[in-house]
Amino acid sequence: MPAVPVSSGGVLPAPLSSTDIGAVRKLEDAIGSVVRGKPEAIRAAIVALLARGHLLIEDIPGVGKTTLARALAAALGGTFRRIQFTSDLLPSDIVGVSIYDQHGKAFELKRGPIFANVVLADEINRTTPRTQSALLEAMSEGQVSIDDTTHTLETPFIVLATQNPAEHYGTYPLPESQMDRFLLRIALGYPAKAIERELLRDRAGSDPVTRLTPVVDLDTVRTLQDAVETIRVDDALLDYAMSIVEDTRRHSAIAVGVSTRGALAWYRAAQASALAAGRHFVVPDDLKLLAVPCLAHRLTLSQAHDSISRLRSDSERLINEIVHRVSVPT
Repeated sequence: MPAVPVSSGGVLPAPLSSTDIGAVRKLEDAIGSVVRGKPEAIRAAIVALLARGHLLIEDIPGVGKTTLARALAAALGGTFRRIQFTSDLLPSDIVGVSIYDQHGKAFELKRGPIFANVVLADEINRTTPRTQSALLEAMSEGQVSIDDTTHTLETPFIVLATQNPAEHYGTYPLPESQMDRFLLRIALGYPAKAIERELLRDRAGSDPVTRLTPVVDLDTVRTLQDAVETIRVDDALLDYAMSIVEDTRRHSAIAVGVSTRGALAWYRAAQASALAAGRHFVVPDDLKLLAVPCLAHRLTLSQAHDSISRLRSDSERLINEIVHRVSVPT
């Protein structure tokens, strides 16, 4: 996407091409043919992908979390690996391990499932924080370290993690450092009655994901990811975003507000949202609609909570209150 200079001395990106917009629409349509009635969740997954971020899906089992991850990988034509998190999972089960080869007289790397384009971390809160932390370097820097050697992961790379509510037996809360690495947190919820009826009728005995074929290639995704960085954000919107971030740090009910990493993630997600909508500039709604999924899970509240569900509800309510209180620039 070439850029053209503007009179103010900044750089204004050229309008998005029909190819760019068409690639996003193809992704949405392909995934939507499998994950029905959830356009917001599909858009969130695509925004996370374009922004080089990761997605946390927090909900009860059986509402389509795994299907969404598999459909995204199938539509991309990229590699897909699923990691079932359990209490006895080890970090080496995720990143891999070096094994000594007696014939070659050298250590050989046995790559773990983290070496894929789309990684489904299923029921991530069923394993211990020590094993959860094995994902931190991969999610932050796109690389893993094994035996003092750094290995670069494939691109594009996205982790879609699912998390069960804390009320379910055998769960561990995600530490703050792990939560902060997820660009967005969403919930799927039950499908509408009419959609669920269609699913019962159409999916008996077959898996629709297996019928999906790639609609974009990985080079196109990389091009779109690069294009996100050229999406323009007006200074007035920067001031608007900073007002909301600063309010989270001053609120009496919030012990720890949004971090600088969180603010940067929100900025990048808004750029990706604009691109997915076919615009080369961010509008206030890009920031407003992403405030809860991008910021709520980064808060530490002053009051202790006995469940993830209650914590999520209060965090989202506080972000909504702050967003509604701050004036939107015109």
